[in-house]
Amino acid sequence: MSPLVPDSFSGLVSGRKPEPYISGDAWLRHLPTLVEESLARWDLSLDGDAMHGVAALVLPVRRHDGSSAVLKVTWPHVDALHEHLALQHWGGRGAVRLMAANPASWTMLLERLHPNRDLHDVPVDEACTVIGTLLQQLDHAALPQLSCLSARAAEMARELGSAPPALPRRFVEQARSLLSDLVTDVAIDSRMVDTDLHFGNVLAAERQPWLAIDPKPLAADPAFAVTPALWNRWPEAVASGDLRGHLRRRLSIICSSAGLDEQRARAWSIVREVQMGLRAVHDDDAGELTRAVAIIKAMQPG
Repeated sequence: MSPLVPDSFSGLVSGRKPEPYISGDAWLRHLPTLVEESLARWDLSLDGDAMHGVAALVLPVRRHDGSSAVLKVTWPHVDALHEHLALQHWGGRGAVRLMAANPASWTMLLERLHPNRDLHDVPVDEACTVIGTLLQQLDHAALPQLSCLSARAAEMARELGSAPPALPRRFVEQARSLLSDLVTDVAIDSRMVDTDLHFGNVLAAERQPWLAIDPKPLAADPAFAVTPALWNRWPEAVASGDLRGHLRRRLSIICSSAGLDEQRARAWSIVREVQMGLRAVHDDDAGELTRAVAIIKAMQPG
């Protein structure tokens, strides 16, 4: 593997099956070429050590005029298909600014933020306020190209209909009932929503204090987007000594800052966590199942 590609990143992508475009191994073999082609396309020079997330390599670069940026090269998968469209539409308001994109190669040139300063070290109440504020900034009418929450909800309903007994039946039935009510909203697909906005996907910036990165846009109900901020910074939630109160306060702060309905956010959180629990059962992940059940219990009415 090229020295541009850290072993830690190769380990995350290697062995991944196509979702549905190309396997992780096949893509990794082509990755050094993708990087070199992108550097040439946009007349870039490398300007620091490679960084990465779970599915994208991020390289600090300098443009021909000397200004800084980052080159992001993403392993092709469905969740990232419309990332460049969302970033283009937001135009830097609330999210990292898109400078250029080549959708055919899943590459983007983005403004450079502070990679080592995210919301994990910010007091959680303040961090939740930031997330809620960003959700409000990113709230736009849905683009026609986006996948729709109504379609995802139909998939959820099918999963819930064949749930294994390892997840408490009362939670499965509750999720089915809540989902049935939630999808009756005629506006369920009306807004463009970043469905993966959490403490690690917000970085410090110069032109405003915090900006969202790595969006997973969906035509959806904005209340659907609150849940990731519940399952992240999990050890801190457990250590609070009042898990229910801690998680409900997170949700309340986000909803208040974003102008969202708390009841709908709790309902979507129950549905999403039941789905997470089902996947944990399938993957034999006891830790994930325990966390999902804990969040479901915390979101119960009363």
